[in-house]
Amino acid sequence: MNLQSLLHTADRISTWVGKAASWLIVALMVVVCAEVFKRYALNAPTAWIFDANNMMYGSLFMLCGAYALAHDGHVRGDFLYGSFKPRTQAALDLVLYGVFFLPGVLALTISGWDYFGDSLRIREQTFNATPLPVYPFKFVIPVAGAILLMQGIAEMIRCAACLKTGQWTERLKDAEEIDVVEQQLAKSEYVDDEARRAAIESARHIEETAAQQRIGGAKS
Repeated sequence: MNLQSLLHTADRISTWVGKAASWLIVALMVVVCAEVFKRYALNAPTAWIFDANNMMYGSLFMLCGAYALAHDGHVRGDFLYGSFKPRTQAALDLVLYGVFFLPGVLALTISGWDYFGDSLRIREQTFNATPLPVYPFKFVIPVAGAILLMQGIAEMIRCAACLKTGQWTERLKDAEEIDVVEQQLAKSEYVDDEARRAAIESARHIEETAAQQRIGGAKS
């Protein structure tokens, strides 16, 4: 297995976990809509709904962290970073990963496992009229931490490769906003071919400019 395949394997795992966790958005929407109907139409609020919403949203937030990292989706204050050459960006990233990322995520994973173990031993539940088990939710903490740690190590390898070659390795491609724009315009009956092409080219230009500023705008 070469370096690119190794990095893409980590990216695929993070992407799969993130996409699987994204279905929690649908569950959240269904639960919230049902609760709104019950509360205001039937005057029959649910005691456990608030806790369930928090646990689902927390799981979604944690499990999608590695996905965002794999696709370079985290917000970065790149006023200076975007003007650096790829090797300088990689060196800075590698230092920050080593100083901040690894200790923080290791602490999250290890502490999360301890929290889960303590919660499981006492069969921890929420404090309301209809208690919900808490330990399955706390199990998400070490799982998400381990996946994020795996992806972080892959990013550090990516940085080391960039230091050697002077170029960032290719990331695993996923659906992007431009893909959605093209699909929507392709099905539109009210946009002619020329306007459709112009809109797609404009969206692609904006996306490429943003990507260059984020990860490699200073190659020239």
